[in-house]
Amino acid sequence: MPKTEKTEIELLRTWTLSPAATLGSSVRAKGILQEIRARLPATSKKSVILDGSDLTLAMPANNKAAFTASVAVINKLMEEVEALPVIPREIQDILTIKTSERHRWLADGRLTSAGTRTVRLNGRARQITFHVFDPRLVEGLLDRGVVDEWREEDVEAKAEKRRQAAYRTKLTRSLTKAQKGLKKTNRDPDDPALKLSGWEDFDIDGLLR
Repeated sequence: MPKTEKTEIELLRTWTLSPAATLGSSVRAKGILQEIRARLPATSKKSVILDGSDLTLAMPANNKAAFTASVAVINKLMEEVEALPVIPREIQDILTIKTSERHRWLADGRLTSAGTRTVRLNGRARQITFHVFDPRLVEGLLDRGVVDEWREEDVEAKAEKRRQAAYRTKLTRSLTKAQKGLKKTNRDPDDPALKLSGWEDFDIDGLLR
């Protein structure tokens, strides 16, 4: 920060985000910063910054009223910060999982949703709705290391699907072959295709009489 700006800043307040709040994720820490800024007036949003796990609010001395109001907002949020829902990009960073894994585990019930949240994208009229997660649930999943277990289950399930698909293919071929054989045995005895080559000559010689 330039020295000319430093001399103007006389109102300063810092808060430290606990590990229980960030769950060891820099993405989660940035999400908390965004939540704080969303609750502040437009003129105060840029006055709070994040440095590691430290939140700092800095304003010029002549903005004392705005500074006091912002401190009150941040203090209130800090009381509930550990309970803030975990959004998709945060849980992916905390658990080190892919978007596809999050969708799959959410769909099959292994990952439990704590509800949904709808937001409007910046500069767009369209809204998006996504699932959020209980931070204590996410912390428990992290502590138990269940992600590795779920991945092993997915590998086994995928292998089983391949085996079942191969079995169904083999069974279909066998049934098709059996049906073809059945059609041949059910042909009309008078069907010319069933007559033996040279049968007439064999009959004329009277070998069957």
